[in-house]
Amino acid sequence: MDRLIYTALNALQVTKDARVSQSQNLAALTVPGFRRDLPNEGGTKFVDMMGSMATRAFQIETGPATFSEQSGRLDRTGLETDIAIADQGYFYIQPDTGDPALSRRGDLQRGVDGILRDGAGAMMLDAGLQPLEVPAFRKITVTDLGEVMIEPIEGPAGVMEPVGILATVVPEPGTRLLKGADGEIRLADGTVPAPNQGAKVLQGVLEMSNVNPVEEMLASIEMQRAFEIGMRTIMSARELDEAGARLMRPPES
Repeated sequence: MDRLIYTALNALQVTKDARVSQSQNLAALTVPGFRRDLPNEGGTKFVDMMGSMATRAFQIETGPATFSEQSGRLDRTGLETDIAIADQGYFYIQPDTGDPALSRRGDLQRGVDGILRDGAGAMMLDAGLQPLEVPAFRKITVTDLGEVMIEPIEGPAGVMEPVGILATVVPEPGTRLLKGADGEIRLADGTVPAPNQGAKVLQGVLEMSNVNPVEEMLASIEMQRAFEIGMRTIMSARELDEAGARLMRPPES
């Protein structure tokens, strides 16, 4: 019974970890460019107790949690400050805290300091991985290579001036990207790959989260059933243990 209970309890813990990731996904359903978190990879480990025939099974993690790189839905908003990456690739951002990171979020705005920022307030970086500063403008254009051009407010009408290039990268095949504790995407060592300007940028288009609410709800139902089965297993083990204990009691006189 001891082995059965520990196995069931470990299964419940695994279900709990999966629900944390699922809750994060559902909470970020409307966040532009969000990448769906995937459950940690793992397997089953059987542990033999020294000097005993008893064996316990534990679920183990074989690596850090990953995320889905599938593209989200592209919505054509028509706004000049909305951009998206057509297929594979990432923008570079500088969060308020932490090191530079990669992002798919493209709902841009010009901050009061003149720095181009995304909807979360992170600074967009240029090809030199420096914050991209944009003067006040009447019109802004972003080319498919990430070149940013503006029609300055103080300049003549219809004259566009280049102000910089948004850094982008299409990682080499096999490059392993992970989300850090701050939720930002970086390489496994906490750095970012060098920009290669390989991504195709679309203007007037915004990529939405790649979370599928129907898929998440179905997974939630399956996890709830798995939790119920685990609890029933623990209760059954308890009943079997109590029944065995009763059989071993001496008969009452």
